[in-house]
Amino acid sequence: MIRAITSHLLAAALALTFAPAARAQPQSAGQTMKLRLTINGKAVSATLVDSPTTRDFVALLPLSLTMEDLFGREKFAHLPRALAEGGERRRDYAIGDVIYWSPARDVAIYYRHDGQPIPSPGIIVLGRIDGSVEALDVPGSVKVTVAAE
Repeated sequence: MIRAITSHLLAAALALTFAPAARAQPQSAGQTMKLRLTINGKAVSATLVDSPTTRDFVALLPLSLTMEDLFGREKFAHLPRALAEGGERRRDYAIGDVIYWSPARDVAIYYRHDGQPIPSPGIIVLGRIDGSVEALDVPGSVKVTVAAE
């Protein structure tokens, strides 16, 4: 009896260990999470911060988005649903920031800084592009796929 239970537990543990993940798994505390973004065919990576908002964003991955231009400084897209709002809110940003704007349930990436503050209630930074943002610095919309690395 004990041998049968042990065999079943071992089989279940192995199945969970080697089963392919159907969806991206949220990061655990202290673990660095990376994203792979493909922007109009160009690959870019980003490093995420650890927050409830970021973990909820990762749970939506993979995503295919058409990101529209806003103010000549950012590309944004509507998410399929609102995210948890447990991340720190800010009214400033840096080039390369990947953010969540909760009043409209949008994700955005800044590619240029215009010196203007972000209106209330502010943004929640999800992470930051690791390299160049030049793939976003183009007129009009861009096609973006987002997946966990």
